[in-house]
Amino acid sequence: MAAPERPRTVVAKQAPLRARASNYPDIYAKRFDGRDKRPLGDLFGLKNFGVNLTRLAPGAASALRHAHSRQDEFVYVLAGTPTLITDEGETLLAAGMCTGFPAGTGNAHHLVNRGDEDVWYLEVGDRTVGDVGSYPDDDLQAIKRDDGGWEFRRKDGTMY
Repeated sequence: MAAPERPRTVVAKQAPLRARASNYPDIYAKRFDGRDKRPLGDLFGLKNFGVNLTRLAPGAASALRHAHSRQDEFVYVLAGTPTLITDEGETLLAAGMCTGFPAGTGNAHHLVNRGDEDVWYLEVGDRTVGDVGSYPDDDLQAIKRDDGGWEFRRKDGTMY
């Protein structure tokens, strides 16, 4: 079987949007209206880490506030002024600023666009199988499956 045709280069803002707007269970997915992700790493067939170009419309959030057990995350703000919310509190970010979240710290985080203009940022994360995402503000946990997808459960272990 031949490998899929991959582009050599793309204009990031013209890359296709992720097929499904949110991977979260339906009960949470509606919270992410106004968030668009362009999975740039997938376009090039990257296997060890992912890169997304993400846009947050005013009022949108990047994700549920979460922490990873095995995956590192890195965010670089390209435009706009998102608010970073972590266990330590809130920090206003601006274009050119970046932040990172080492795996296993338990420091839950996400970005919220409280401004009047779109926020654009790059997010980079590794794809470690067996990662567990914890969500302190929601009845949710996520487990990275061997096939690369996520399995979502309630905190008591029952499936969504």
